[in-house]
Amino acid sequence: MKKELIIFFGLLLFACKAMSQASYPLIDPQGTYADDSGDEQTSTSISGNAPLTVHFAANPSETSGWSSYYEWRFYKDTRENSPYMVRYDEETDVTFNDAGTHLVVCYAMFIQGTDTVAYTDEYWNETGPITVTISESRLEMPNGFSPNGDGINDIYKAKKGWQSIVDFHAYIFNRWGQKLYEWTDPNGGWDGTFHGKDVKEGVYFCLVKAKGADGRNYHIKTDVNLLRGYTESSGASASE
Repeated sequence: MKKELIIFFGLLLFACKAMSQASYPLIDPQGTYADDSGDEQTSTSISGNAPLTVHFAANPSETSGWSSYYEWRFYKDTRENSPYMVRYDEETDVTFNDAGTHLVVCYAMFIQGTDTVAYTDEYWNETGPITVTISESRLEMPNGFSPNGDGINDIYKAKKGWQSIVDFHAYIFNRWGQKLYEWTDPNGGWDGTFHGKDVKEGVYFCLVKAKGADGRNYHIKTDVNLLRGYTESSGASASE
């Protein structure tokens, strides 16, 4: 009877060298995501702002003739905790909304007859998990803008540097409390119009309700100075 062969990571390299005529499955788990500039990155150490979507792939090789099984485990802060999510595909997409460090491992098992190659705790204790670090939230709103068509500060929106905002709703009101505009994406904003027509220069009011990936709630109330005659290059009104 052929003796059952079970090879774990600690013995895998030795076994592959000793049995040069045999070929055993390998894995190379990694995550692919878009960075803050929109460029695609592939790594085992990932960081960014929420919501951040990562495509995880086990990247197996030498699997011809082997039956494959995968189990992705997702932990928060430490692997001593129970995984908060488990997936069973070779590749999987996950969107991270919670700030902090997420640890990701992929248990893999390959079976051919009575032979088994397994990548479990021994493998991940040696290599270390994939890490996904989500930044704490930040959000500020300006107190004015100049929608004069010069391409500078023409849209009233969140200040640059906002991050890890997972829920956002902003409203613009006039001095009589009439709602003129609302938007739900911090990348969006108000162009200073109402029903397609420019509103007058003056002071308006902005209300923002938002939530960060770290659980922080934002309730922002601020005046909005609309200055159509303001020129950013000179810092002065065009009427002066």
